[in-house]
Amino acid sequence: MNTQKSNWYSTWLIVTALALIAPLSGFSQPEKQGSSPVKSRTEVYAEMTSMLGLVPTFMKSIPDSTLALEWELMKRVQMEPGPIPNKYRELIGVAASAATKCQYCVFFHTEMARLNGATDAEIEDALHYAKATSGWSTYINGSQIDIKAFKAEVKEMVEYAHKQAAAKEKEKK
Repeated sequence: MNTQKSNWYSTWLIVTALALIAPLSGFSQPEKQGSSPVKSRTEVYAEMTSMLGLVPTFMKSIPDSTLALEWELMKRVQMEPGPIPNKYRELIGVAASAATKCQYCVFFHTEMARLNGATDAEIEDALHYAKATSGWSTYINGSQIDIKAFKAEVKEMVEYAHKQAAAKEKEKK
C-alpha cells in the first residue's frame, strides 16, 4: 500500500474508532445538512471537547474551510450507532490496524475495544484472525490462484455448509 493510501487508511481507522465514544458521551443526532450556518473552528472545537474530552491533534491540522464539514461527516458516519456493536467494530479496528501496521491505530483501537468490554482473549483472537487473513492473502495472491475458480469453490463450500446445517436441523425435528 503506498504511503498516501496508508495514511488515509490510518486516519480512517482512527476516525472509525471514535464511533464508540458517541454512546458514552450523550451524543445527539446532528442537524440536517443546510439547516444551520457553518460552525466556526471555536464552535467545532467546543463540540469536540464536549464529546471527546479534548480536540484530537489530527483534527487540528484540518483547514478552517473544511473543519466543520469533516467534523459533521465524522459524527454522521463514524459516531452514529450502526448494525455492528462498538466492541466488535473496535476489534475489527484492532485487526485492520495491525494488518496495516499503524501503531497509532493499533493503540487507539485496542484501548477503545477494552473500553467497550473486549477482553484480552478477544483482542488476541482478533489479531490472530488478522494474521491468518494476511498470511493467506499473501500466499494465494503470490500463487496467482485463478480468481474465478477460487470464487466458485468458496460458493460451493458455502452451499455445502448450508446443506449440512439444514440436514442437522432436520435431524433435530
